[in-house]
Amino acid sequence: MFADLSPLIAAGAHWLTRAYPASGGALADALCEAQARQAATVAARLRYPTATDAALVGLAGPGGSGRLDWVSGADADGFLDDHAWRTWVDEVVVSWAACLLGDPELAAAAVAALAEDDPGPGTPPAFRRLVAPDDRDLGAAALLRHPDLLAPVAGLHRARLLDRLGPGRALAA
Repeated sequence: MFADLSPLIAAGAHWLTRAYPASGGALADALCEAQARQAATVAARLRYPTATDAALVGLAGPGGSGRLDWVSGADADGFLDDHAWRTWVDEVVVSWAACLLGDPELAAAAVAALAEDDPGPGTPPAFRRLVAPDDRDLGAAALLRHPDLLAPVAGLHRARLLDRLGPGRALAA
């Protein structure tokens, strides 16, 4: 059974870094990728919190990147040349990851919710590059963290993320 979300996380992070690329060379690429991967990890684990949820998405499939490509304008510029990995992109996971990347307070609340939901050994203690990026992280991921650029993708499922995090959490909307 499929209980590992790594294909969705990898595809979501890859989509984000292709749509909002780093600027500044190999180190910037690595820092941007790390931030996208952390955001996609938190989003995927919030979206599919149990092994059963993960198995179901593995059976049914995540849906692909078609709508994301259209909303972001990626379908118009040769961005779609390689398409096999795009079938593993989960629109909700990418949208939630975009929300987290564009809003540090929301990212901190999401990481806290993740820790509350699953305090076991599988929960990383920190997602530093996501919740507390330093100047190098921010410089490398200027496009990836720009709220105005992320808005079309983040807006697709932001309300569902806020619902998932619950009404009792203090969030800046």
